[in-house]
Amino acid sequence: MSRILTITLNPAVDLATSIERVVAGPKLYCKAPRVDPGGGGVNAARAIRKLGGEVTALVAVGGAMGEQLLQLLVAEDVLAVAVHVPGETRQSFAVTDETTGEQFRFSVPGETMTADDGARLLSAIAQAAPREGYVVLSGGVTPGLADDFPHQVLAAIAPRTDRLVVDTSKAALAHLLAAPGKPVHLLRLDQREAEQAAGHALPAVADSLAFAQSLIARGVAEIVVGGRGAEGSVLATREQRFFCRAPLVGVQSKIGAGDAFTGALTLALSRGAALDQALRWGVAAASATVATEGTALFERGAVEALLPQCEVQAV
Repeated sequence: MSRILTITLNPAVDLATSIERVVAGPKLYCKAPRVDPGGGGVNAARAIRKLGGEVTALVAVGGAMGEQLLQLLVAEDVLAVAVHVPGETRQSFAVTDETTGEQFRFSVPGETMTADDGARLLSAIAQAAPREGYVVLSGGVTPGLADDFPHQVLAAIAPRTDRLVVDTSKAALAHLLAAPGKPVHLLRLDQREAEQAAGHALPAVADSLAFAQSLIARGVAEIVVGGRGAEGSVLATREQRFFCRAPLVGVQSKIGAGDAFTGALTLALSRGAALDQALRWGVAAASATVATEGTALFERGAVEALLPQCEVQAV
């Protein structure tokens, strides 16, 4: 059994293309699209496989688009556990304006799930959770599922592991921060999410670290990771504080960068890496991903080349 399980409740088939200029009105003839399996946990699993890790991706899928997503995972050698749900798996679409370099990203909502769907998902998660391994819940929580679904996942996997990594958004993230209950093992937020939760700007690394440790003190998580965009990322526990500076890379597309970070970080932790070194792997993977086009993730060699440039320091 894989030592890492990723969970994607609202996956997507991702299409990425480009055109010389995006303008309103006339029909726009784009270039042939790149098609990839997408969604937070899916991308984290893709990243883990690219780095040579063993992972199982549990995905909620439906319809013909869901079958296409499963086929795309097979093509990337990602072992998938499919939980079939009503409706059609969604699509996401990104278009890059070649003149300006701007990227326009469109995402449609997933199908609304029922309480029965949620119960079947939790049962499948409980069965697939690796003993004393890592479980990564990444991406949005599908409409219809409870806002406390991350804690329901934590309870479901409790007989096998307590190492739940959460990288979610919107109502599920807000609930996790407002009513923490039992702390999750690791929580990742990006800069915008952290500032929204804090209720004010976090202009300096020290501000991000102080906010991260405030979440730990409130029992939200044992470890908190905060992205700071192109600057890098912070990681905090009760006793430790680290900042890893990101290397300078040419930005092609930010799609999947955060998911690649989460996948690489989790893989490093599962291999026994110290927290500061796991943070370096996450930053290197995210940086290598933004240097790729569209929905493509990094190549392993690019991550390994950037790793020495990812300077980490105790703060």
